[in-house]
Amino acid sequence: MATRAKGWAERGMLGVVVVEHLAMIRAGTALMISEQPDMAVAAEADTADAAMAALRRLPKRSTLVVLVGLGLPGERDERWLIRTIRDTHPTLPILATGNVSDGRDISRALFMGADGFVHHGAEPDRFLDALRRTAQGSVVLEGLPKNWFGPIADELTTHQAVPPALTDREVEVLQAAAEGLTARQIGSRLGVRERTVTTHLSRIYKKLGASGRIAAISAAGGGSLAGTIPGRPALASASVAARPHRPRTA
Repeated sequence: MATRAKGWAERGMLGVVVVEHLAMIRAGTALMISEQPDMAVAAEADTADAAMAALRRLPKRSTLVVLVGLGLPGERDERWLIRTIRDTHPTLPILATGNVSDGRDISRALFMGADGFVHHGAEPDRFLDALRRTAQGSVVLEGLPKNWFGPIADELTTHQAVPPALTDREVEVLQAAAEGLTARQIGSRLGVRERTVTTHLSRIYKKLGASGRIAAISAAGGGSLAGTIPGRPALASASVAARPHRPRTA
């Protein structure tokens, strides 16, 4: 689906990519956002594939939030989309939304990489504020009953008890790191910015419970990475034993 507004990035506005398969909800959300003086609808999409295509067309140096509606139909659902955005745009804020009846779908979205959730039942001003706060880096849970927070935390703990799989891009980054390449060199090889590489490394460390590059490669060499991506061999930690390196900060 086409980009909605023009010139918003140049004016320093917050661009929102609205991903929602229900046409009425998508249209109403887009209208509410477009009426704000500091926001613009950067794009609308009704499928995960359309959302990824829209992101590829948007200005790279702009302030964006992706609003992902839960319940996208098909194999490439909202969880696939959130994970794919995290893989290709690791610093892009993602706010999940929906009219869910319990916290399980919310915790799954958060586990896949969403930065927060806002319920469709939230007051309009609080819904809009949730978008702004997400863009500023806050973790947002808006419009939920207070008794949901405990079950959501419990569900996240259950998910986290199983070691999360690394994405294809994270595997590529860690394999390059195992060769002793710097973050800048990894970025040149993979065609991404150095800061994007350091973001990937930070997420890898968190997933593997590692304190840094050497510990992450050691954990992967010990088998933590084996099987995370079908057909991928485990890394050999010995390949960097003689070339220790700390990733550059962003």
